[in-house]
Amino acid sequence: MRKLFCIFVAGVWTLFCFPIAILAMLLTLNPSRSIWVARELWSPVLLWAGGAKLEVIGQENVDPNRPTIYVANHQSTIDIPAHFLAVPVPFRYVAKTQLKWVPLIGWYLALAGHVFINRSNRSKAITSLNAAAAKIRGGTSIFLYPEGTRSTDGRVLPFKKGPFALALKARVPVCPVTIEGSGDLMPKSTWNITPGPIRVKIGKPIDTTTFAENDREGLARAVRAVIIADSLSLGGKGGDVDDAVAAAGAEGVSDARARALSSI
Repeated sequence: MRKLFCIFVAGVWTLFCFPIAILAMLLTLNPSRSIWVARELWSPVLLWAGGAKLEVIGQENVDPNRPTIYVANHQSTIDIPAHFLAVPVPFRYVAKTQLKWVPLIGWYLALAGHVFINRSNRSKAITSLNAAAAKIRGGTSIFLYPEGTRSTDGRVLPFKKGPFALALKARVPVCPVTIEGSGDLMPKSTWNITPGPIRVKIGKPIDTTTFAENDREGLARAVRAVIIADSLSLGGKGGDVDDAVAAAGAEGVSDARARALSSI
């Protein structure tokens, strides 16, 4: 019953809110109006429908006057409304380019200035990252999921290095954000809902200027280590500290594991 209720509420409320967000942007010529709609109208209802109780720790580490790249682990589709509420700044998400062609959602993301990355085309991905870096230097914060996919068992997956090339190019702080409980509430690839708490911990920003301009792996490892430690502190499963970096062109598979499998 909860599953059908959530599907109904999510569908109806999205169809209601997204046109309002698009209209607000067109009338005011201000893309940030869309973030207000997502945070104040859309997200609270989706969490309520799922029976989620959001708990946030570390909001004092969010500085609305400083462009920042927020980096989080990813457990569930419901992470998105949870993060809109937990991180109270008008950030833009980094999304897969396929979402750009989804009716209504794609229009909203494009008009609101969210960043699309074409992961299947390296040159286009680099172009997108360069555009995102310029957006950040212009004062816009970015939110992204470096695992590239949702975890199926709650453990923190290896991180892709691309997002950290963006952070090093923009030279702005990276703020680790850890989420726990969302995977239990609504696991990957299912609408089966188990109401419960969602805990979000926002860590202290990491200064990217202390890393060499090409040290994507070093920055990825540093951010992931914080998220793993915070996952454990929130009662989560953490992750393998050594399998930190994802294999090229893969999601959820570390580079070390990919090399080991290829040698068999």
